[in-house]
Amino acid sequence: MFWSDLFVPGIPVIEKIVRPLIVYFALLLLLRLFGKRELAQLNPYDLIVLLTISNTVQNAIIGNDDSVLGGLIGALTLLTVNYFMARVLYKHERIDRVIEGNATVLVQNGELLKDRLDRELITVAELEAAAHRQGFESLSDVQRAVLEPGGGLTFTGPKPSVDTLRQDELIARLDEIRDLLRARAGA
Repeated sequence: MFWSDLFVPGIPVIEKIVRPLIVYFALLLLLRLFGKRELAQLNPYDLIVLLTISNTVQNAIIGNDDSVLGGLIGALTLLTVNYFMARVLYKHERIDRVIEGNATVLVQNGELLKDRLDRELITVAELEAAAHRQGFESLSDVQRAVLEPGGGLTFTGPKPSVDTLRQDELIARLDEIRDLLRARAGA
């Protein structure tokens, strides 16, 4: 009795395969519909939702089955479908864009794009906190901020002008000349 509870699935194997597939694609669709914010985990509420989703769909995946073999079949199914989805999306950029969506620019040329923040349901405070985590003191230091399709936030600072780069190069060369002259004077 004990061994059969561990290794004999309580439902047919085909059902153990179909259930995770249905939940996988349903979650994929729901996360796409609810936006990139759910993936970005910008606040504790979003994180709680993501953490509790797994518990919420657990019974839908395993059904009326507590066997080890049934759990392993479900896990193998999820890993396999995820592997194949990654391969398909890697080879077909158009499908990847449809499933994941496009990046959303939130700050462009140092200007906060409030309408896009509103559309993605991201507050200025949340964006500032994300900028701080990436080493920016304030949003005024950000040249561009992008909410990536996978939910990550990417920040870039202003690029130095050509004149600034030339000036920095000139100063570096002058420092080298100074060091050479000091070395010769000391020798």
